[in-house]
Amino acid sequence: VQLVESGGGSVQVGGSLRLSCAASGISRTNYCMGWFRQAPGKEREGLVVINRYGIKTVTTSAKGRFTVSRDNAKNTLYLHVNTLNAEDTAMYYCAAKKSDSGGCTPEQRKFAFWGKGTQVTVSS
Repeated sequence: VQLVESGGGSVQVGGSLRLSCAASGISRTNYCMGWFRQAPGKEREGLVVINRYGIKTVTTSAKGRFTVSRDNAKNTLYLHVNTLNAEDTAMYYCAAKKSDSGGCTPEQRKFAFWGKGTQVTVSS
């Protein structure tokens, strides 16, 4: 399994961006996938996950500005973020885990596969 994030960079406050996660070695029909981030000096936190049926779960911290989408043909997961602020500066990670009876929730310890991350820096 390989997950490769891209799309990060420097963005101005108020701007928007789309991060991509190209997945290989997994099938969307069997996996739960999600986005997480880790800001400087903080613990990594979950943002949004999507299960094999396309059902999404957004965490409290991500509601309103973060959405996830998936291109099945490209086996790529996207994170859309709008109205960026300085607190969004972080390393953003894509993760995946096999679907199981535990459901698709943003519990980091249950995700077995992780990308290396893409850095997003928001400045005024």
